[in-house]
Amino acid sequence: MDYMFQSGFLGTRAPFFMDFVMIMVALLPLLVAIAISFARKRNYKLHAFVQTLLFVIAVLVVGYFEYGVRVGGGYEGFVKDSSVSHTYAFYVLIFHIIVSVIGFGIWAHTIVTARADARKHTLPGIYSKSHKKSGICAFIWIVMTAVTGVWVYILLFML
Repeated sequence: MDYMFQSGFLGTRAPFFMDFVMIMVALLPLLVAIAISFARKRNYKLHAFVQTLLFVIAVLVVGYFEYGVRVGGGYEGFVKDSSVSHTYAFYVLIFHIIVSVIGFGIWAHTIVTARADARKHTLPGIYSKSHKKSGICAFIWIVMTAVTGVWVYILLFML
């Protein structure tokens, strides 16, 4: 796993694993929007499959990220070379963590309830309106997770 800590490919101070995670986080809203487009085209099975697949991939990427951070020296190991105030970077990181935990929770809840409702043949159907509202909420939190993740990356590796 030494490759994880070699120089990244985005031209910053970040190691490879951080660049990989950054690309995944930045692309996630676009990929989720594509999955949503399948539902708008009434291709509900593909929508459900892609949403679930993206969620599983996102969880795996978070696990990969967490492993890299722990082995790489934790937050202190990455903030030390940044010119940004460590206190400011820490607060932005905490904000990002809160946003991402809430976002993943809402996204997970949306997927779990949708799968249960689909098994009961109430989605699509009587729960479509509430699922759409939940999906929009999850999407907003996914976008906020991506924005705050990029923000943290910029603070730690570009400034």
